[in-house]
Amino acid sequence: MSEVHYTSPTERVETWLDQTTLHIRFNNVAKHNALSVDMWEAVPHLLTQAESDPRVRLVVFSGAGEKAFVSGADISQFEDMRAAKEAVTRYEHMAETALMSIYNFPKPTLACIKGYCIGGGINVAISCDMRIAASDAVFSVPAAKLGLGYRYSAMKNLIDLIGPGAAKDLFFTARRVDAQEALQLGLVSRVCAPDQLAALLNEYTTALGHNAPITIAAAKAITREILKPSPALDMALCQQLIRNCFDSADYAEGRKAFMEKRKPVFKGQ
Repeated sequence: MSEVHYTSPTERVETWLDQTTLHIRFNNVAKHNALSVDMWEAVPHLLTQAESDPRVRLVVFSGAGEKAFVSGADISQFEDMRAAKEAVTRYEHMAETALMSIYNFPKPTLACIKGYCIGGGINVAISCDMRIAASDAVFSVPAAKLGLGYRYSAMKNLIDLIGPGAAKDLFFTARRVDAQEALQLGLVSRVCAPDQLAALLNEYTTALGHNAPITIAAAKAITREILKPSPALDMALCQQLIRNCFDSADYAEGRKAFMEKRKPVFKGQ
């Protein structure tokens, strides 16, 4: 088998292989690593290569700079990408494809979080198997401040991780929580001082580089089976509820208010 050479399709996603760990780093520092279209699209491309590369035992997601893991979607693209129904469908499919490529990736994944982990950043992090964070990390799910609909898969990942009560608290209030509260909620599993994050990450890369990959792969696959939804789930209803959000006047108001840097006035319409 020929050796895989990793090249990201965009400069806003950096990637390199360090022994048995593939690093994928979001690099949109000017916008606190907000996820643009090309960044979303790069993730499945890189993971497809990593899946067939026997050198890779662990994939680590991180953010460039010191201020953010991922601060959300690049909302400056929303008017072009999400205002029209067809564009909403394309954007949602693109983000869903990227996140599910992380969630369904057969090898272990880890989010190494510092600074802002907001919206799309939360979704990337909870699609990973493990999450570690610096004590300066800040977490939030701000969908209710924008009027946008949240995917079933993203809601399920959050509920599976921290339970329905805590998930509804974060979702309904759209409040920000610090790293210690995130640890208490189970949103992350380890927290350390910012200058110790590299050492903590090294613990994981070393352990995953030495532990049995087949055992780990089996544990991951079985866990995924345990968490599968009931066959009675009304997925059509879930999808319709999401479409209703994007079709609403409140969604248009949320976008407009964000661009105008004011508080939105939602009317439930």
